[in-house]
Amino acid sequence: MQPGSANYARIYAIVKRIPRGRVATYGQIATLAGLDGHARQVGYALHNLPENSGVPWHRVLNARGEVSERSSGDSHELQRMLLEEEGIEFDLRGRLSLAEFQWRKRAKIGPGRPGR
Repeated sequence: MQPGSANYARIYAIVKRIPRGRVATYGQIATLAGLDGHARQVGYALHNLPENSGVPWHRVLNARGEVSERSSGDSHELQRMLLEEEGIEFDLRGRLSLAEFQWRKRAKIGPGRPGR
């Protein structure tokens, strides 16, 4: 996938929906974007975000509930700081409780469709 592709646009649109104080995993975002099994593509898309994009990239983390360290830079430290500012707590191993903080996308309620 190339930056600016329709897949990246879908990923960004989903990440924008994650509320403050909640997180999603790379795999969860991939599935919601119709890219099941392509969690790394979510990481690539977020890595290619332009500065000041308004996409809350910091709310996406790995399936263990950890901030994934980057090979260069200190964005993983910034990510943890931003999450902590939103009230998300990490344990001594640097993990958060997905049971407590993971975003659960709700089904849309429409005519003839029960809410969940």
